[in-house]
Amino acid sequence: MTIALVDVRKTYNISGSEVFALDGVNLTIPTGEFTAIMGPAGSGKSTLMKILGCLDRPTVGSYTLDGQEVTHLTDAALAATRKKKIGFVDQNFSLLPRMSALQNTTIPLIYAGIGKEERYERAEQALLTVGLDKCLRQRPNEMSDCQRQRVAIAQALVNNPDIILADEPTGNLDTKAGDEIMDVFSSLSQQGHTVVIVTHAPDIARRMCRVVHVRNGRIVRDDKI
Repeated sequence: MTIALVDVRKTYNISGSEVFALDGVNLTIPTGEFTAIMGPAGSGKSTLMKILGCLDRPTVGSYTLDGQEVTHLTDAALAATRKKKIGFVDQNFSLLPRMSALQNTTIPLIYAGIGKEERYERAEQALLTVGLDKCLRQRPNEMSDCQRQRVAIAQALVNNPDIILADEPTGNLDTKAGDEIMDVFSSLSQQGHTVVIVTHAPDIARRMCRVVHVRNGRIVRDDKI
């Protein structure tokens, strides 16, 4: 089991009152599953994604990732786990405008301390995986939104993570480009990556194997498709 949350609660103290962002979430996601998380604004899905990505910790409850309890890891150990196991994709691409697709894709490897030659080899392979092998030297302003999102996915892939978490990755794309990006995610899932996507779009969710519906900090429905 890649991901297992048991009775996870996340609370915040706002003006002296305890507010639940997550209220008793139990969720398991097997290796390689293609999962959507849906819910209205303020439902807790973003908080859930942060906890899954080891960017935040539950107030109470257990989070086991590949058999390791991560809830009580030190900040350094949690960051190391995040760097090794998890790749992130968001809807805003977050690319540096003066750098080529290839250079942008190497950035996570610079932080990981990987040597220059290996960085570029791995970045080129990641771009090949997302279908951008002919756009290595192009800068973001020379690319379409769909191509820029593919570069963002290549960035997430370049460390070969087990898990890919994507927050509204088709939110800034038209329907055709969104379908192309979902094809990439589907392919990654078929290759064995666990892919979890936060989305508001029912047509995107219908392309996935499972849809977890979140409301008021709780999972209210869990549909296998």
